[in-house]
Amino acid sequence: MGRSDKPVMRYSTSEMAKDVVELADHLGWTQERELHVIGVSMGGMIAQELGQLIPERICSLSLFSTLARFQRTVPFLQNLRNRVSMFLPKSLDRTIIDVAYNMFPDSWLDAPDTLRLPSSTTPGCLPAGGHADWESGAYSHFPTNFARIAAQDLEKRSDTDGFGPKGFILQAIAAGWHDMSSERLKELGDKVGRERILVVHGTEDRMLTFPHGEALIKQLEPGQSYVREGRGHVLLIEEQDWHDETIAKLWAKTASLSL
Repeated sequence: MGRSDKPVMRYSTSEMAKDVVELADHLGWTQERELHVIGVSMGGMIAQELGQLIPERICSLSLFSTLARFQRTVPFLQNLRNRVSMFLPKSLDRTIIDVAYNMFPDSWLDAPDTLRLPSSTTPGCLPAGGHADWESGAYSHFPTNFARIAAQDLEKRSDTDGFGPKGFILQAIAAGWHDMSSERLKELGDKVGRERILVVHGTEDRMLTFPHGEALIKQLEPGQSYVREGRGHVLLIEEQDWHDETIAKLWAKTASLSL
């Protein structure tokens, strides 16, 4: 996904981590303990590999709704059906409903939309919908959280250059082959420093089920870990305020640690 090239080849989380290193180098972000890394879902897999490549440059490492390797947490046939259904052609309505169901718990989808929205004081943010000023282009809430997620998904899918089936499939293959052994996780914790690492997982995550988060916490032994009861896959949306406060505290704490 995104506007970068999508050549047909085998993608991997380790190669994507190398891309991150190249970008950080290009931007001049090369000092020790300079990078605050946040990885969500597949981004968390890439972040683990990044920690293996440049552990001394990472000030904090936050891993949300991710895993060290895939494990079967549901019956075989159900697992097979879930994976195959991601790639089967289906109506747009069905696709949007399935995406929302996998990402968020039903109770949250049915609740009113109370997301904290951008405003004229939000740095670098333009008014909505091509409006020239904030008076006419102020962002507004949707009736429900599901309505917002559906609208966002429709907007994403309308960008056929940035989001297409080829890139999605190649990305999914990379995530499926991600494998951080217990030994590599121990090395990651030792080199980055466990006091700099945060792991968070929701108990109602249907995309990467909760046992994956449990296993990652057990094997990595991060300095901070949180189990979010009743929460789904995208905690930065579902628990916006808690997420931001937790990250801010980690950044402040790790910035004060010695090199």
